[in-house]
Amino acid sequence: MAAGIDTRPRAPQLKRVSARTSALGQPSRLATRGRRGPGCAPLLLLLLLLELVWESASESPWGLPVVADGPASLAKVMMAELANLKLENKPWPGGTHSLRYHYLALSEPGPGLPQFLAVGYVDDHPFIRYDSRVGRAEPQARWMAPVDAQYWETETQKQRAWAEVQQVETWTVMGYRNHTSGMHSTQRMFGCNIQEDGRSSSFWQFGFDGQDHLSLDLETLSWVSAEPMAMRTKRWWELERCYAEYDKAYLEGLCLTSLRRYLELGGQHLTRKEPPTVYVTRHSTEDRGTTLRCWALGFYPRDISLRWWLGEEELALETEHVETRPSGDGTYQMWAAVRVPAGEEAGYTCHVQHSGLSHTLTVAWEPPSRHGLIAMVISSILLLLAVGVVILTKRFLQARNKESYKQAPGDYGTGGQRKPQVSPSIAEGP
Repeated sequence: MAAGIDTRPRAPQLKRVSARTSALGQPSRLATRGRRGPGCAPLLLLLLLLELVWESASESPWGLPVVADGPASLAKVMMAELANLKLENKPWPGGTHSLRYHYLALSEPGPGLPQFLAVGYVDDHPFIRYDSRVGRAEPQARWMAPVDAQYWETETQKQRAWAEVQQVETWTVMGYRNHTSGMHSTQRMFGCNIQEDGRSSSFWQFGFDGQDHLSLDLETLSWVSAEPMAMRTKRWWELERCYAEYDKAYLEGLCLTSLRRYLELGGQHLTRKEPPTVYVTRHSTEDRGTTLRCWALGFYPRDISLRWWLGEEELALETEHVETRPSGDGTYQMWAAVRVPAGEEAGYTCHVQHSGLSHTLTVAWEPPSRHGLIAMVISSILLLLAVGVVILTKRFLQARNKESYKQAPGDYGTGGQRKPQVSPSIAEGP
């Protein structure tokens, strides 16, 4: 977008939210788009102050450094504060953990839908939610109960500001695609991870209508377009390098610090270790082949390793994996499969590593034993007998009920009319 030119579609909802004034009365990012250097300060003053300034004290409730003079501080000073929060590679005893946020903005309100929704997750467990229909940040996990009211007020203000920012981004991308009306959406996803050995990683992604649009390369501080239509958005955001610098500073600093704080709050609920239940199943394929599938169920935390071996050789290339997925009960599940020649299943073993296990677990497929087959046959016969008894009993009861409704036998005259039964004493007369 050329400097000073507003290409947003003139949708009616633009009148509801000012494109140049944020929810906190500060200039929004759209007002500074197209300018370099100091032009980034309003956005950073808005978002960084909300991240860093909790109270006018030298230390926040989370133990994070703050800028005492607040709005008088320059944006670059606050960027340095964020950068200083970058953690050393200190081991974390609870395995791999993650903090991520999902933002969703709609171009226009829909029935039963929020125009902006933000949800925060720690290890796939939602802990905070902001719904524009409610207008405030709310806890989603019981372990967030000790957090004071100031935290929720700050999160509410921050999400209101992000709602405005992402709405403007939604309308702008719509303009790039010549969409002037209709329901469209943008998605922002970002977060960080801490591994058990202290190493960390992070990500930042932006989508439009459910499809990948842009991502941030944190090494080069460059925006990577996922589709040709994203090039205009890429050029738009490249005009303000400080936007990428802010994201990098947050993801590699405050995000990791916040994750550790949330893990401390969550306590045993988030740092517990539940070992997996592992077993191997055998499946026949259409081409008369055989597949062995190694299942790992009910484990926590998420990080796990499933590998297939043939003797002393690891079958890394031959193994098919599925991504680890939530089980719905606070634990995770995963499987890994390998194709094997029929009749040679005994030589294959599944090796499982997880923080809840004291050693590598080795599991092989066990064919049903002879006693097991006999037990299965007997069980099947007993089941069939039980089903047969139930069916015969039901038919007998139905037949008896029908018999009870039949009319008693009697004499019938001409025309099929039944003759009335006469008492013998009356028929004989005097």
